Amino acid sequence: MEELNGGLIKLICCVKNSDWGRIGRESTVGRLYYRNTGINIDQDQPYAEFWMGTHESGPSYVGYREKLTLKDWIERNPSVLGETVLTKWGTNFPFLFKVLSVAKALSIQAHPDKDLATSLHKEQPSVYKDDNHKPEMALALTQFEALCGFVSLEELKVIVRTTPEIVEVIGNTKAKKVLNLNEDDGKEEVRLLLQSVFTDIMTVRKDVIAEVLAKLISRLNVEDRARHLNDKEQLILQLEKQYPADVGVLAAYLLNYVKLNPGEALYLGSNEPHAYLYGESVECMANSDNVIRAGLTQKHRDVKILCSMLTYKQGFPEILKGTVVNPYTMRYLPPFDEFEVDRCILPQNSTTVFPSIPGPSIFLVVGGEGTMTTSSDEVVAEGDVLFASANTSITVATLSGLHLYRAGVSSRLFELHK
Repeated sequence: MEELNGGLIKLICCVKNSDWGRIGRESTVGRLYYRNTGINIDQDQPYAEFWMGTHESGPSYVGYREKLTLKDWIERNPSVLGETVLTKWGTNFPFLFKVLSVAKALSIQAHPDKDLATSLHKEQPSVYKDDNHKPEMALALTQFEALCGFVSLEELKVIVRTTPEIVEVIGNTKAKKVLNLNEDDGKEEVRLLLQSVFTDIMTVRKDVIAEVLAKLISRLNVEDRARHLNDKEQLILQLEKQYPADVGVLAAYLLNYVKLNPGEALYLGSNEPHAYLYGESVECMANSDNVIRAGLTQKHRDVKILCSMLTYKQGFPEILKGTVVNPYTMRYLPPFDEFEVDRCILPQNSTTVFPSIPGPSIFLVVGGEGTMTTSSDEVVAEGDVLFASANTSITVATLSGLHLYRAGVSSRLFELHK
């Protein structure tokens, strides 16, 4: 049994090798996994996700000797979660922390709310492996690209005017309805029409979509010689190379194309469509692995459920830049109870303190080395993942420089319970 070192315990974590991951040493996920476990990485394998937490699809362990999972260890030592977390979630650890290394687009997907997750898990437990919702946030380590949420009404009109292939799928009558809509029309009317347009695209026959996409790609390639294609059009060409004849290529027109710089974050509530496209990020979410996919994938698709569950909210998503906690630390606080993330970049010969808080945290070191001190010192370096129990004050110091992230329960929740 690993002993708690003054409130800190080192974790051995899991990796996922999905085909969209970056290959071998090019992958931050691969490098962190090697440094964390000592297991050599295969230079021909994709390394997509590094998981830190208690989810049974990729559990963390508190040490090799007994193969004790973090989940089991918390159940034996529930006080490490603190009273507020235990009252709200019991010994169910509230969040899942990840690093993503994305070489090609993930599926167009959404995550169910709590009610839908409960019923899907009951009906199809082999596909939907838990009954939890999955709000999430991606914080860019490198430039990070994503599709997220539906474009504004104005942008939708431009797309319908300039993309004859979409009109071919949805029909002239519906295209005219879109062009005749205005902001004064009721929100529900706009929402229902957008739902109808998106559903028409997502449910079109495979032979039709193959033909329509062939026309679209041919037209864009011709136009590329005459004018500079816009970002979305360039993305469409790229997605079609990755997923030929996939309906998700056409559906991408309807979603916002978001580019994050390092240190910027994007958050997603339940029932919002999205697809991560390229780059590396730290990701945090409620402790769930429920994904409903409908395009840009070879995996199981649930098009009917996806089209019916979405909010169809329009407009560009909020980008979080972080708020200053201290000179070295920025906090990213999305509107969810389960999690927040701190990004701490310590220069040479510097020290900072993570004050005692009433809930647990997971720390990830992505670069450099230093010490984390509670009642005793813990030397840390790239790839180290540490669980910090509630009510633990931690001093972090470095001679050479240190880059780390902390995921914890939302500090707003603790404010409410004061």
